[in-house]
Amino acid sequence: MKLTSNTLLLATLASGSMIPDILPQSPLKFKDSLSLNSVLEYSDLTTGIESFTEIIDTWKDLYKEFTVSELYQKIDSYKARQFTPRAKKQFLKTDSNAKDYEFITSQRFKDHQLRINKNDPSSLGIDTVNQYSGYLDFPDHHFFYYFFESRNDPENDPVILWLNGGPGCSSMTGLFFELGPSSIGPELKPVYNPYSWNSNASVIFLDQPVGVGYSYGEEKVTTTYAAARDVYIFLELFYQKFPQFIKNDFHIAGESYAGHYIPNIASEIINHDDRSFELTSVLIGNGITDSLVQNAYYQPMACGLGGYKKILDDKACNGMTKAYPRCAALTKACYKTKSAFACVPANTYCESRLLGPFEKTGLNYYDIRSKCESDNGLCYQGIDYLEQYLNLPQVRAALGSEVDSYTGCSNDVFAGFALTGDGSKPFQGYITELLEKGYPVLIYAGDKDFICNWLGNLAWTNNLDWSESDTYKNEYLKPWMGGIDGSEAGQVKSFGGLTFLRVYDAGHMVPYDQPEVSLNMVNTWIQQNFTKV
Repeated sequence: MKLTSNTLLLATLASGSMIPDILPQSPLKFKDSLSLNSVLEYSDLTTGIESFTEIIDTWKDLYKEFTVSELYQKIDSYKARQFTPRAKKQFLKTDSNAKDYEFITSQRFKDHQLRINKNDPSSLGIDTVNQYSGYLDFPDHHFFYYFFESRNDPENDPVILWLNGGPGCSSMTGLFFELGPSSIGPELKPVYNPYSWNSNASVIFLDQPVGVGYSYGEEKVTTTYAAARDVYIFLELFYQKFPQFIKNDFHIAGESYAGHYIPNIASEIINHDDRSFELTSVLIGNGITDSLVQNAYYQPMACGLGGYKKILDDKACNGMTKAYPRCAALTKACYKTKSAFACVPANTYCESRLLGPFEKTGLNYYDIRSKCESDNGLCYQGIDYLEQYLNLPQVRAALGSEVDSYTGCSNDVFAGFALTGDGSKPFQGYITELLEKGYPVLIYAGDKDFICNWLGNLAWTNNLDWSESDTYKNEYLKPWMGGIDGSEAGQVKSFGGLTFLRVYDAGHMVPYDQPEVSLNMVNTWIQQNFTKV
């Protein structure tokens, strides 16, 4: 899922935690005396005077959101827990813990190890296949993973790495709410999923970056770029433990903010000439990848041009139209500099002005057809069930969890990424790199999602700069016969390795809304029918 701005974010923005990289001033002095000359003195940005003015004015507007007392109350509340480690344990291989884990180490990555939990997670009844859970240990942080072999032919079936988004949301959401072997019902027991993506593939669910789900640590990862190398090291050690899968196809799939993660991770992989495994393709569902283009499509989606009825009144629709030029100017400055100074106001302004009007409706960001079922911030009551389940002592013990409590989405991680402006930075260039090097890319989108809607995803693929861009752009959307009994289930266009798929009657989480259709999509793709999805 992709999360949105909130009061925590605005408070932490004003805390000045990123300001030392830009200006040596306190928040209040920054607020009161910020000028174009002071920015030019301490910054090497080359965005032009007009862009500087837009950025400065937006920073000033951010400081108007709170009174001084409210501001510092929220800052102190955030700082009190921002740097609190979720657990403190020793994870080096010792006689005392060797009985609980199998350890995988490598001379290539001397500061890292993969741990395999010796407890049998299959006792939970999630699936009957071989399955493994454990941690990837870094010196200061630890990533949790849960791996299921294929229900069909694990010896030959592909391997899929699944990543949820946020930033800061656990991939256990994908496992237990969307595409995994079982979901969790109100009785807090597994409910078998016949449409699990491990029907014809072995699937790894990885909690990353640090601080997400069962993952934890003292070091904070606050950018997609930093997270990418962590995932690459995990995969190298994973294949060292499971060498029987190296010859199989390997795909990276995910949704929402994984539209940032996946392109960067894929680039990290293919640029290691000494890698022990090969990437086959990537799949991104309802992702956020090119925010400059995608931000332009919030207004059309909310105002009746996305294949669903108009959600907002004329005043709100007109307000979004008027807000976009400033949003675009800020985002262009972010694209040019990739600095927190430009990217933080771009992210915050665009979300508040373009997503804010929709938020007032009370409708579900992730499915515009309905209101939120829960006040958990993610709208779905089923997510409450999986959080309760993953906090059961017997479940934590079986999976080898080492955190005091499981939370599906972390405010701390989200705020950390927001403070670097990561959300507004461009990641479509990595897709260009993948295509030019011959790696197929599937961009799929449920057409009832608002927050990462299909209009914006289609638009950025049409706008992508690559060698086959003109031909791809001129391709028409055609009926996709991926439904039950070969019925039409969406629209598709494909050329030169790039495929865009619109999935009818699905929201942000296509496997949740259209489980049979999503499995058909994945099975077709991983059979290397890249142009038939």
